[in-house]
Amino acid sequence: MRGDVRVSLSGLRYGKSVGVTALALFLAACGGGQIERPRAIGNGQTPVRRPVPATPIAPTQAVTAPGPTARSAGVIAGPPLYSLPIDDAQAERALVAFRATCPSLQRRTDATGLTHGADWQPACAAAPSVRSGGARAFFAQYFEAVQVGDGKAFATGYYEPEIRGSRDRRRGYEVPIYARPSDLVDVDLGLFSDTLKGKKIRGRVAGKSFVPYDDRTAIEQGSLDGRAPIIAWAADPIELFFLQVQGSGRLRLPDGSVMRIGYESQNGRDYTGIGALMKQRGLLAPGQSSMQGIVGWLHDHPDEGRAIMRENKSYVFFREQTGPALGALGIAVTGGVSAAADPHFVPLGAPVLLSMDRADASRLWIAQDTGGAIKGANRIDTFWGAGADAAATAGGMAARGTAFLLLPVGTLQRLGAATAG
Repeated sequence: MRGDVRVSLSGLRYGKSVGVTALALFLAACGGGQIERPRAIGNGQTPVRRPVPATPIAPTQAVTAPGPTARSAGVIAGPPLYSLPIDDAQAERALVAFRATCPSLQRRTDATGLTHGADWQPACAAAPSVRSGGARAFFAQYFEAVQVGDGKAFATGYYEPEIRGSRDRRRGYEVPIYARPSDLVDVDLGLFSDTLKGKKIRGRVAGKSFVPYDDRTAIEQGSLDGRAPIIAWAADPIELFFLQVQGSGRLRLPDGSVMRIGYESQNGRDYTGIGALMKQRGLLAPGQSSMQGIVGWLHDHPDEGRAIMRENKSYVFFREQTGPALGALGIAVTGGVSAAADPHFVPLGAPVLLSMDRADASRLWIAQDTGGAIKGANRIDTFWGAGADAAATAGGMAARGTAFLLLPVGTLQRLGAATAG
C-alpha cells in the first residue's frame, strides 16, 4: 500500500501453511534497486490461519519466452469468463474497486504492452450503471480471460499491521520513526538516457558528487539527526522493522488512540531478506521459520538480531495518514479485493482471477498496488485489510495455482500474432 511496500516487501511475507512459511519467502526476497515502497506481514504476534484447500484450474500449456513484459512473455486466450468460478458477492466487491481504478486505467501508460487507455473506455463507461447483482455478468460481457506466460501463479498476502507507538518521546518509546529526509534526492535515469527509461535511483549530494544515501546501520546510529523530521516514536525496533517491510500501518498510542502512518519514501538501498540469512546460518530450528518464529528469535537474541536486521540496508520513511491505506495508484485498498502485482505484467487497475490451491485466495482481485518484491508474471500479493483476522490470513498466505488476467474484449484480436505465446 502506498504510504507500499513501497517496496511492498509485502509481497514476500507469508509463511506457507505447510513447510517454510510465507514470511520466510517474503523476507528471503530481494527487491532490486527498489524505488517502490516495501510492504509485508505484520508484527508476527498473530497465529497463522490453517487454509481450506482447493483444486486450481490447470493453466493452458503454452510455449513462452521469458521477457520483461507480459507481451514479450506471451499471452494466450484463457477459458470463457462465464465458465470460470467467479463468486457473485466477490464480483460485486471487485466491481466497486474496479470503478475506482478506471480513471487511472484510461490515463496511465500500460507497461505490459497489452492495452491502451482507450481499450478500457467501454467497460469503464458501463461500470457505474451496473445494478446490484449484475457484477458477474458485467465482467463476462466486457472482459476476456488471458493467460500470461505459463499462467502458473504464486500468491502471498499482506495486511495493515499495528505496533506500539507514541507521538512524543517518552520512557518505553524511544525508537524514532522518520519522515523523508530533506537531503534525499530521487533521480529518474530515463531523463538522461533512453536506455535507462523506467529506472530510478535515490541518494544525496555530497560536494560535487551524487552518492548512495545512508544505510540502515548509519540511520539507526543517528546519522539523520537534524536532517529528517521524527513523526513518532516506536516502542520496539523489531516491530518497526517489520512495519517498514509492510510500508504502512497503525500506531497504538499510549492513550489507546490510533495514529496511521504510510510510506513516504525509501533510502534507495537494496532490500535483503533476513529470513533467508537466518535459515542459511542455521539460526532457526525446524518449524521456527514462520513470522512468529523469526520475531521470537530476534527478541531472544537482541544483539545478534540487531546485526542481522542491519544487513537489510533498506530503510523506509513514513508520513502521517489521515485516511485509509492507499495503494500505488493513490486509491484506497480494500481487504480481500485489492492486490499488488508487477505493472510490467498486469495493468494497474485490471482484474485478475486467481484459481489457487487454497480457497481464500481463489477469487477475483483488482491490481491496485505494487511491491518491490512482487516481480514477474503471475506473481500476486493479496491484501487482507487490518486486524487479527487479516493478520492470520496474510501471515500464512502462500498459494499456488493459475492466474487469468482480465482484459477488455478484443485485446487478443488486436494483438494478433503476439498472442500465440
